[in-house]
Amino acid sequence: MRKQLFADLSLLIVVIVWGYTFVAIKNALAGITPFNFIAIRFTIALLILLVVFRKRLSGLDKFTFLRGSIVGIFLFFAYAFQTVGLKYTTASNAGFITGFSVVLVPVFSALILKARPSAESIIGVSCAIAGLFFLSYNEGYVINKGDILVFFCALAVAFHILSVGHYTKKTDSILLTIVQIGAVTILSIICALLFEEPAIPGDAVVWEAIFITSIFATVGAYLIQNIMQRFTSSTHTALIFSGEPVFAGIFGYCLLGERLGGWSVLGCILILAGMVISELRFSGREDTDY
Repeated sequence: MRKQLFADLSLLIVVIVWGYTFVAIKNALAGITPFNFIAIRFTIALLILLVVFRKRLSGLDKFTFLRGSIVGIFLFFAYAFQTVGLKYTTASNAGFITGFSVVLVPVFSALILKARPSAESIIGVSCAIAGLFFLSYNEGYVINKGDILVFFCALAVAFHILSVGHYTKKTDSILLTIVQIGAVTILSIICALLFEEPAIPGDAVVWEAIFITSIFATVGAYLIQNIMQRFTSSTHTALIFSGEPVFAGIFGYCLLGERLGGWSVLGCILILAGMVISELRFSGREDTDY
């Protein structure tokens, strides 16, 4: 239980960092194209990982490479859809649509992995769903192109969480992180070459966002997720990650002036309540879900 609580708190720190990056990326996209941003961000992250953990690379085998590549492909699609979508929607909208993955993870977990969520996880997910609804309901909601792109991001996030939960229990977490970051780096460079004109940004705001997202939101965040998710379930992880729109909304309100109305506040409270409920043990047993 203590290990799971520590893991969940660690994942919550990741979520706070990711919530801020919606604002940083939104600002950066005024001076750089999406795939160029992702390519530079993940190239820097990969170089840091290779330098810091170079001695671990000798343990890389074909199974770790395959598993890390699968996880990396899901992660790439998540970032591709999210970053491009942010050009056409607000940081707050992108945050709560990405949080819709909290609904998808237990559904896919039950359908694909035949894993049954615990009662407290089901209640927590229900609270999060209600919270996401109220976040989207604020002042009415009109779907735009960016929102649709970010919804595909939510699908990719759900499969990323499930694949990490499935593989991290049987694979070296550090090597899994390196391979998945490497996969995102290669795919983003390819897309930058195919769909954009590769360029090195000269704007300080862009570089600030790149370094923040590379070091804290990529290297730090995915090391924590890959290490800690073995001590908690995929449904728990998705519930914690549902807090991302809460912090995206708070940072969007504080730093970008995006309005956070009464319905949004209620949505934030319900999402946070869902996280707390998911930490309870109604029957004193451990989770059986992935």
